Amino acid sequence: MKIRVALLAILMVSVAPLVPSMAADNRADRFALVIGNAKYPDAEAPLKEPINDAREVADELKRDGFSVEVGENLTGEAMRRAFDKLYARIKPGSVALIFFSGFGIQSARQSYMIPVDAQIWTEPDVRRDGFSLETVLGEINARGAGVKIALIDASRRNPFERRFRSFSAGLAPVIAPNGSLVMYSAALSSVIGDTGGEHSLFVQELLKEIRVPDLMAEETLNRTRVGVTRASRSEQVPWISSSLAEDFSFIPGSGSGAKPPGPVAAIPRPAPEPPPLPRNDPVLPPPKPAELKIPPPPKPATDKPAAEKPAAENPTEKIDGTTALALAEDPTIKSLTIKLSDNPDDAGALYRRGQVYASKGAYTLALKDFDASLRLNPRDVEAYNNRCWTRTVIGDLQAALKDCNEALRLRPNFVDALDSRGLVNLKSGQAKNAIADFDAALRINPRLTSSLYGRGLAKKRSGAISEGELDITNAKAMDPNIAKEFADYGVR
Repeated sequence: MKIRVALLAILMVSVAPLVPSMAADNRADRFALVIGNAKYPDAEAPLKEPINDAREVADELKRDGFSVEVGENLTGEAMRRAFDKLYARIKPGSVALIFFSGFGIQSARQSYMIPVDAQIWTEPDVRRDGFSLETVLGEINARGAGVKIALIDASRRNPFERRFRSFSAGLAPVIAPNGSLVMYSAALSSVIGDTGGEHSLFVQELLKEIRVPDLMAEETLNRTRVGVTRASRSEQVPWISSSLAEDFSFIPGSGSGAKPPGPVAAIPRPAPEPPPLPRNDPVLPPPKPAELKIPPPPKPATDKPAAEKPAAENPTEKIDGTTALALAEDPTIKSLTIKLSDNPDDAGALYRRGQVYASKGAYTLALKDFDASLRLNPRDVEAYNNRCWTRTVIGDLQAALKDCNEALRLRPNFVDALDSRGLVNLKSGQAKNAIADFDAALRINPRLTSSLYGRGLAKKRSGAISEGELDITNAKAMDPNIAKEFADYGVR
């Protein structure tokens, strides 16, 4: 329902061949990619922990004989290059380790590491701009790595998730190839906040255990989990998955012969933001969408010119009039406007700029971009759905219903459009039709909190008070901000 969701980079490399040792797990080359992403423009403030954590983890891994590449505040292009460089260095039997601290999102039962320049407004944008942990581990495995380790400190509540609701908080279980050891800083589908200190609790405990000689890697991570659980009084319980087929120790005994880290070299700044990849959404089986009709919106009580109306009667024009110049300097809007000045017929750029405008309350500007985008690409279901949502928020319900129906005609069972049409019906007083739409959306995604909360309101309006209260309570448990968001839509 809500607008769907859709930079500095410094790399440091330590290049040093490893000396074979007597321990079986130490004869292989050790390679690590360590990423700390803290400066996300869409977040209210930079994260405090990831940069310090990444540097400390990298230093420790170098001492343990890993050849380490470190990336800080990496864009999507920089992350892609870093992963490609890691893949290229792997040899058969190598040990490959990934550490990522920043924002992570799960989508379609996979966990994605998010670069700092990600443009996420819809769930498909997560899969376009994020980096799937399963995909990365699969590529490392295909290159012949014998031991694959992923340490992911990304179970944070992040700003992207608030833009769309077809998601589950936290990270998803990973289906990793044999010989993998994966650890998340928190339990599946749960989130934690930054402590505000120098390092996260997860990294503090991890470093403490890594520095213990002769511990097998599984034991190291198990002890880390116990340490985090105790220190947080069970509020944070890391998740571990292991399919290691051979022994591996971060620090073998004194006879290991692992050599100290080599010199560090800087990598040039990455190229500017790459153009977005096309959306690739799965299409669900097509039942025929119901034909719904709603009464036209009532006419205003007076015919005063827009300029004479109080702000409360004219919210869209007021918002756009006071923010248009400020929004022009928004980094995302500015870059899209530059792109459109070069190619005014870029339907994708118009659509994305419309999403940003709508997310910031500039609905007139958003509608103008959605209109232009749909003139260029009249089969863009995402644009129809987002224009439906925007029109619903400003009260143009008849036109909103038409947009949602068109989105569902083009893509039957499109869960976001069902959710949006439910809101249209809820705002227009069609409680039964709203319940039918929200029911259909929840059959596809039972954790869609907007549909659950909307259904609760619709049930209460139709007289099923206790059932409605149960839906509302469950929705608030999953998303404490859901009531405020509906109030912002003009629905209480």
